[in-house]
Amino acid sequence: MKTIWSLAGVLLFTSLALGQGHAQSTPAEARIAQARGAIEKHPDYYSSYNELAWALARRARETGNPSYYEQAEEALRHSFRLQPDNLEGKKVQCWLMLGKHEFARARELARELNRHVPDDVLVYGFLADANAELGNYEEAEAAAQWMLDLRPGNIPGLTRAAYLRELYGDVEGALELMRMAYEQTDLGELEDRAWLLTQMGHLHLVIHQDAEAESSLAEALRLFPRYHYALGVLGELRMKQQRWADAVELFELRYAAAPHPENLYSLAEALERAGRSREARRVFRTFERQALRESGGDDNANRELIFYYIEHAHKPAKALRLAQRESTRRQDVYTLDAYAWALHANGRHREARAQIDRVLTVGARHSLFQSHAKAITASLDPVKVSR
Repeated sequence: MKTIWSLAGVLLFTSLALGQGHAQSTPAEARIAQARGAIEKHPDYYSSYNELAWALARRARETGNPSYYEQAEEALRHSFRLQPDNLEGKKVQCWLMLGKHEFARARELARELNRHVPDDVLVYGFLADANAELGNYEEAEAAAQWMLDLRPGNIPGLTRAAYLRELYGDVEGALELMRMAYEQTDLGELEDRAWLLTQMGHLHLVIHQDAEAESSLAEALRLFPRYHYALGVLGELRMKQQRWADAVELFELRYAAAPHPENLYSLAEALERAGRSREARRVFRTFERQALRESGGDDNANRELIFYYIEHAHKPAKALRLAQRESTRRQDVYTLDAYAWALHANGRHREARAQIDRVLTVGARHSLFQSHAKAITASLDPVKVSR
């Protein structure tokens, strides 16, 4: 899910985001230590390896560091050696697939698990996540509804329903569900609470409630300093406010915390807006190299690479080839929007219109979607355009 947040001012931001981080272990770190302690005492208990894998997966989200997924997979290998294909281990495996953006594989495993345990709320969550990322929104909605039917008001069900409401254009309804989830979250779950606050900040930003976004994001940073999701969202807010230098600083901090190519792309754009053209060109080149290295994998920066080829490198043909390939993997609104923009950049405006119409039909109130739709429509012969 996308996230957005911000702080009440530069001084407040400096005191929170540039602070020294946690004096104590994070929730995931504490669970990792507990699981490893249990394994030392009973190395033949497969369940302890499952617990370690869960904790490592959570640590991957806390830090944005994918190496924790590799460690989690190693823990699962121990679990399956002790108890082949045990149910809890398979559930962790599905979660890891989602974390690594292996959405099609995750959906198939979730379907298999659902056949074995048709009343498991978490498995329905996996189905909701995988289908939403693949663009199968009706299936995702059905899975999220099952979560809430089986256990009314459960936090994972509320967050999935909120994400879908946002996609369908009901941002206010999404906010309500996120607040409900936040109010039920244990006070000790610092990263979970920071994630929910970040989501709320994002939603406030979508509907131009910038002050409310600031408030949510300030609290997110207080709970979890240097939180990479929050740094990115605050950077988006600063870009909207045309505070380019602040945006550059935020995106630099995010990339330092989570050095993924897509995070470099945002930094390069901020540098360009800040008038630091030479640095921007250097960062764009680094982004392209890194993005190309992982372009063929599931966890990639292909959407950003498409926009880079169109907006900055002026290589529309490359953008279109990449967009066509990516659209065979997934049909979510973000991928379809990038595909539409690549078609438009190559002069294939009617095809572009067909793709952007698929995006708009879902209902998401994303300003970029609206901007692209307007430009694509303007490129068509007004006599032939029908709406």
